[in-house]
Amino acid sequence: MSVMDSSTTSHPMNRRKLLQAGSLGLMGLSMADVAARRATAAETRTELPKPKSVIYLFLTGGPSQHDTFDMKPEGPAEYKGEFDPIATNTSGTHICEHLPMLAKRSHLWSLVRSLSHKENGHGKGTYVMLTGSSVVPGTFRGSKPQRVDLPSIAAIAGYSTERRGILPTSIMLPEKIYHSNTGVYPGQFAGLLGPQHEPWLIECTDKPHAYHDYSGAFPKYLFNLHDGVASDKDDWNFEVPHLSLQEGVLENRFRSRLKLLDSIDDQRQHLDRTVKGGKYDRSRENVVSLIGDPKVRAAFDVRNADAKTLERYGDNSFGWSLLMARRLVESGVNMVQVNMGNFGSWDLHGNNFSLLKDFLFPPTDRAVSALLDDLSESGLLEDTLVVMAGEFGRTPRIFNVAPKIYKDPGRDHWAPCQSILLAGGGVRGGNIIGSSDRNGAYPTSDLQTPENFAATIYHALGIPENAVWKDTAGRPYHVYQADPIAGLMG
Repeated sequence: MSVMDSSTTSHPMNRRKLLQAGSLGLMGLSMADVAARRATAAETRTELPKPKSVIYLFLTGGPSQHDTFDMKPEGPAEYKGEFDPIATNTSGTHICEHLPMLAKRSHLWSLVRSLSHKENGHGKGTYVMLTGSSVVPGTFRGSKPQRVDLPSIAAIAGYSTERRGILPTSIMLPEKIYHSNTGVYPGQFAGLLGPQHEPWLIECTDKPHAYHDYSGAFPKYLFNLHDGVASDKDDWNFEVPHLSLQEGVLENRFRSRLKLLDSIDDQRQHLDRTVKGGKYDRSRENVVSLIGDPKVRAAFDVRNADAKTLERYGDNSFGWSLLMARRLVESGVNMVQVNMGNFGSWDLHGNNFSLLKDFLFPPTDRAVSALLDDLSESGLLEDTLVVMAGEFGRTPRIFNVAPKIYKDPGRDHWAPCQSILLAGGGVRGGNIIGSSDRNGAYPTSDLQTPENFAATIYHALGIPENAVWKDTAGRPYHVYQADPIAGLMG
């Protein structure tokens, strides 16, 4: 991202209003700040634009364009794969046969088949797709997030938008992006923006790093990457949720997770006593207010949703996460990033077709379809952009990278071309942007970059084109590094 001359450029939002709106973080405000923010919001409510939201579904590991949204049925056998295309609800548009629910809803979504960058490694690929910057700085350190990293799209979105309720502007769930072989990936945090602008992490998995050989949408859809078989470790829980507070909010011994549901009453009473005892200043009272708010509890309490809702979304981590995202958007969160998968679930160097068919496509197809249905039926889809992408695509050629490890073949990393799905937020349904060559290897029209992708998200959120973000030293940077994807909006 380019640094701007601070003498000629200023943030599009008045700094004082940003402070009043809580841009420094929910937990850092005093009760007086909250009261002032609410009063200001009440005074200007009629002047505010209609709320805009984004849900970013990140498929960790990198899904294959050939086996999802850009199939090449006439291609060479070593490229084509085992799956066949099926017709969608949009004439002339075909996608994988194992995504039938999304196929029936093609009038709600569009595809971009020509997104491209140069980073074939998971670490750097994740970095560019989560920061919206194709250029990885020399300071980048794989598996070592740093304060000098570029801020994620989610962090910039949270920084650049007004708070609309008690919850933060930007949230990430159900866990950080972590790979068993390399650790926590950079690019998903606030970096240069400073820790007070971290997307709020709602960590819902109780053993996020315990089963390093297993991936997928547990339970039921938990599998072993190497053997390509179901896991016998379906005791992996989705606890709703552990709330990781922003850095600097509480003393160290209180910075551990505050479990919302089972012990909420005890926590609230304890915190009430603590505040009344004078051990902490009034900013801590916001913790009590947050965990005791019934609307917040309802947004998080997805495991106790009615049976019909759980059946529609899928009673698994993908379904629970997307249901939570939908409720959070309805509760006023501007951007929610959902990390769909763990330990590189979509990184199918081997056992590609069996794992996609049996373990990844079913929960994804169901959960994303339910999300689109709910947003559409509630009227929220018009102003909520849903985007789904990974860090890159996969190689056209099918082969077994490590036959001693994998039972069956798969596809390797491939950054030059990937397909992404977008819906809502003004996106014209049934639309195809860009194309790839006959092998699905390189874009042949309407090439798009991570910068275009990020700009599309910022545009959907209503962030002005001249917006900037400032690092901890006060240096301003352009939010937009390119134009939004052309031809996407209706």
